[in-house]
Amino acid sequence: MQRRKLKIEELSRISVEEFREAEKIPLAVVLDNVRSRHNIGSVFRTGDAFRIKEILLCGITGTPPDAEIHKTALGAEDSVQWRYFEEPLSAVEVLKAEGYIVFSIEQAENSISLENIELDKEKKYAVIFGHEVHGVAQEVIDASDGCIEIPQYGTKHSLNVSVTAGIVIWDFFQRLRI
Repeated sequence: MQRRKLKIEELSRISVEEFREAEKIPLAVVLDNVRSRHNIGSVFRTGDAFRIKEILLCGITGTPPDAEIHKTALGAEDSVQWRYFEEPLSAVEVLKAEGYIVFSIEQAENSISLENIELDKEKKYAVIFGHEVHGVAQEVIDASDGCIEIPQYGTKHSLNVSVTAGIVIWDFFQRLRI
């Protein structure tokens, strides 16, 4: 069996304009004071790949246009809708007012393991990813509807925020796509 690598023009990707008009999964991603512009760009690129609704950038999280974000996002910052909030808590309040169920992605008391989360395709969800060292702020966790944790079985206590976002966004995509 031959496994020829496909050329970019063979991948049948949609344009930025088509992406903006395409149906999205009911998922918003919140970045709570994420400092690395490479991580931010990676989240944009993953958000584009799985057609999330939008990204909310909060606090010290960089915003487009930005050369470092673009370096990793490769233009996904132009396709995925985004908003900026000075305070992450304000973003959570706005999302809740818009009807979102909000989960912090954090190791916390009474967190739900990602594999056990139950989602309803008729509802809208938001997931919050935190600062690379400090995680999601406690006040943001307190304002969330719950916490989701990715089970880990090695010696390290956490994953890189962009890796975490990739795992969670993919899992939500699998459960919410139409």
